[in-house]
Amino acid sequence: MSNTYQIFLISDSTGETLDRIFLSLKAQFKNIEYKVNSYSFTRTENQILKILDLAIKKENSIILYTIVDNNLAKFLSSSCNKKRIPCFGVLGSLILNFSKLFNQRASHEPSGQHILNEEYYDRIEAIQYTMNHDDGNLLSDVEKSDIILLGVSRTSKTPTSIYLANKGFRTANIPLVNKNSLPEVLKKNPQNFCVVGLTTEAERLVDIRKNRMNSLRDSKNQGYTDLEKIKKEVNDARNIFKKYKWPIIDVTRKSVEETAASVIKIHKIFSDKKNA
Repeated sequence: MSNTYQIFLISDSTGETLDRIFLSLKAQFKNIEYKVNSYSFTRTENQILKILDLAIKKENSIILYTIVDNNLAKFLSSSCNKKRIPCFGVLGSLILNFSKLFNQRASHEPSGQHILNEEYYDRIEAIQYTMNHDDGNLLSDVEKSDIILLGVSRTSKTPTSIYLANKGFRTANIPLVNKNSLPEVLKKNPQNFCVVGLTTEAERLVDIRKNRMNSLRDSKNQGYTDLEKIKKEVNDARNIFKKYKWPIIDVTRKSVEETAASVIKIHKIFSDKKNA
């Protein structure tokens, strides 16, 4: 008998919500082997039956689903019971409980969270702004940023910026190469902007930069991976953050998601003070 679990993720929309929920779920269990089978835009009984035919042929199948149509969700659940496949609905009870709490019927409309409203287009604009202001580009209008990330090379500035942009924050990131890296507008009015400094342990940065150099097949720029030079870079950057009283986040053992969550918290504090 196989020890690998076959996880079937069935969604009536893009499956993004279900992917994130399973990501959080699997992190709670160690030493478990699994294979994910994802099915998005599942909106008919025929589609469900085809998926279950595949699931029944495999050992250790488990089904997680987000289907907002009550009838279709019940069909999936009852079909799984007949075939004795473990099946768990993620949103059903939540929607029901909130419907009672709000005293309002839910729309049960698939992809409701992806409606093309003003918030959606604001998020698209934030992504475009962030991509245009990556790695110190277009600093002439950096004051239009919601958030500005600073840090030496390879401190997760770009991936964190993109993550924040997907949350709707126009984010610029600026690499600290030397004392002239900072735009004058930040030096003159350091507290007028939500600036966050990203830092990391020098030893960890050496490994990251070496991997980067290997992927580029570049062996000439030895100073880029020199530990003593990196220590000085990191220390100089910290001194800049302290000089202008900008909050600092150590990203050494943080995921991009964790770093972004900390940045968003800082942005909220900044906004509250600005609007007080």
